[in-house]
Amino acid sequence: MPSPGKQNSSVLIIDDDADVLHSARMFLKQHFQQVDTQEDPTQINSLISQNHYGVVMLDMNFRRGEHDGREGLYWLERIREIDPKTAVILITAYGDIELAVEAMRLGAANFVLKPWKNQKLLEAVEAALSRQQARGRKNPTKTTPEPAMVGQSEAMLSVFDLVRKVAPTEANVLILGENGTGKDLVAQAIHRQSARKNQPFVRVDAGALTATLFESELFGHVKGAFTDAAHDKAGKFEQASGGTLFLDEIGNLSLAQQAKLLTVLQTRRVNRVGSNQEISVNIRLVCATNQPISGMAADADSAFRQDLLYRINTVEVSVPPLRNRVGDIPLLAQHFLEQYAEKYQKPQPALAESTLQYLQNYDWPGNVRELQHAIERAVILSNKPSIQPEDFSLGIPVNPLATEELPKTLDENERNFIKQALDRHQGNITHTAKELGITRTALYRRLEKFGL
Repeated sequence: MPSPGKQNSSVLIIDDDADVLHSARMFLKQHFQQVDTQEDPTQINSLISQNHYGVVMLDMNFRRGEHDGREGLYWLERIREIDPKTAVILITAYGDIELAVEAMRLGAANFVLKPWKNQKLLEAVEAALSRQQARGRKNPTKTTPEPAMVGQSEAMLSVFDLVRKVAPTEANVLILGENGTGKDLVAQAIHRQSARKNQPFVRVDAGALTATLFESELFGHVKGAFTDAAHDKAGKFEQASGGTLFLDEIGNLSLAQQAKLLTVLQTRRVNRVGSNQEISVNIRLVCATNQPISGMAADADSAFRQDLLYRINTVEVSVPPLRNRVGDIPLLAQHFLEQYAEKYQKPQPALAESTLQYLQNYDWPGNVRELQHAIERAVILSNKPSIQPEDFSLGIPVNPLATEELPKTLDENERNFIKQALDRHQGNITHTAKELGITRTALYRRLEKFGL
C-alpha cells in the first residue's frame, strides 16, 4: 500500500554523479512510492524491462569530458523504444536551447538544469506523470517497440547524429557498410524519425531480383502480362507511395536494371508490366550497399551509373564495422542476451568479464549480425548462470594469452595495453587517449617512452 502523502508512482534516476543521485532520491522519496537510482546507463534496458517506471530522469552526459548531450539523446531514444509510455526528463549542467528542442522532438517530457530547485523538479515530475496518465486514458493500447540501433562509441554516435539531421528531410540517402553492420536498422531509424513515419516502410532486396522479376516486383504487373500473372499486382514503388522505399544491396543491379530504376526516380511514375498507363508514386528513397559504389561509378568499365549514383546519394551514411567499435561489444552483447533469454523463455544469464574480453578480442568479420547469432547460440546451449568464453565457437583460443608469453614487467604490460588501444582506434591519438582516460600529452609521453 502507498504510504500516506506519497503518489503510487515509480521514478528512476540515471546519473554518473553519486551526489546527484543521493540528493534527488532523498527528496523525491518523500513524494513517490518508489525511487531507484543507477549510475550506469547500460543498465537501462534491464531496469525498464523489469520495472515499469512512470518517469525516468536521465543525465545528458556520462563520459568524462563530454558535454554535447549526444549520449542523453541516444539513451532517450533507447528508453522510448523499450517502453514508449515512460516519461523521460533530461537533466544536465549545460543549458542549450537547441538541444532542449531536439530532446523534446525526440519525445522528452521535459528538460531541467543542474543545480535545480527541488520544487521545480517536483513540478516537472508531477507534470510528466499527469500527461502520461492522460495519454493512457486516451490510448490504452500497447505500442510494440521498434528494432533499436545499439551503440555509444564515437563512430556510432556520429551515425545517430547524422540520422537525426537527415531523417526529417526528403533527401535521398545512401547507406554504406559491410554485411551485418546494421544498414537495415539505419534505414528504419530514418523512416521512424521522418514525417512519413506513419506511412509504409517497404524493403526490397535488390540483389535478389532476377532480370525477369525486376520490373514486376518494383513496378507491378497487370493480369495476363505473362504466364503466371493471374491478377493485377502493385509493385514495391506503389506499395511504398507516401512512405519510404528501402532498396538494399543496390550495388548488385545490372546496368539495364539501373537504367529502368533511374527513369522512375526521375519521373516518379511507373508503368506496370503489360500496361501503358502511368501511375504516379510519392516515395522517399533510401538505398544501401556493401560495395565500393563510388569506385564502381568512377571505373572505366562503369559497373554503376554515375547519374544514378548522384540521384540516390544526396546524403551518405557510413556504418562502421564492429571491429572499429569494439567498445560497443559489451552493450550489444547484453542487448542480445536479454532479447534471446526472453525469446526462449530462459533465465537470463550474466556475461562473465572474461567473456566480454574474449568477445572483444575477436575480429567479427560478420559484424553485429555475427555477434547476434553467437549470443543466440550461447543462450540456447548454455544452462549455466553466466555465459563463459567456452560457450562460443569463434575459432580463437578461449584464453588468448595461453599461447603467448605473459608480460614480465609492469612497463611491458602497460606498453601492450596502450598498443591494443591504438590498434582499436587505428592510431587515432585523440580517441585512444579518451579511452585510456589520459590527456593527449600524457599519451605522447608514453608513446615515446615505449617506442610506439
